[in-house]
Amino acid sequence: MARFVLTFLVLQLTLFGINMLGVVQQHVVLPWTSLLARMCAALVMWFDATAASAGKVLWNTVSGFGVSIEPGCNGIEACIVLFAAVMAYPATWRQKAAGLAIGFLAVQALNVVRVISLFYLGQWNTQVFQFAHEFLWQALIMLDVLIVWLLWVRACHRSADAAHAQPPTAAA
Repeated sequence: MARFVLTFLVLQLTLFGINMLGVVQQHVVLPWTSLLARMCAALVMWFDATAASAGKVLWNTVSGFGVSIEPGCNGIEACIVLFAAVMAYPATWRQKAAGLAIGFLAVQALNVVRVISLFYLGQWNTQVFQFAHEFLWQALIMLDVLIVWLLWVRACHRSADAAHAQPPTAAA
């Protein structure tokens, strides 16, 4: 347990440090955030033609209201926490790869829902938007990370139990 906690903390510190580097912000974080805004706008435009994106902003072309997807709101930090937890846990590399891929998709899918919901909440009620942005969605994204990780750990144990339950094959 101590090894897991230490590895988890070292990985997080390292990855958050790397995430803060200017070159990483410029060549990874900002392009990802712009892509996220474009994906959200594309989804919203299926049922609302007034949505558009510009850089990291999802905005309404009629009302002028927009949400700027800032660091901490692009899902990268949540993915860092998930990555550190998966990599620190004793599992096979194949299990870790599956956990990282599925976890990334789960976190980013929920983050798209988050951005779109905040886009509409902000147009409806500023106070509700502030609460949802600062408290509710922060907690829900981290809860998503925890649930995804716990489900992944459970799946790892089930596959390990299944592997140990198979009878040995007889040699001829």
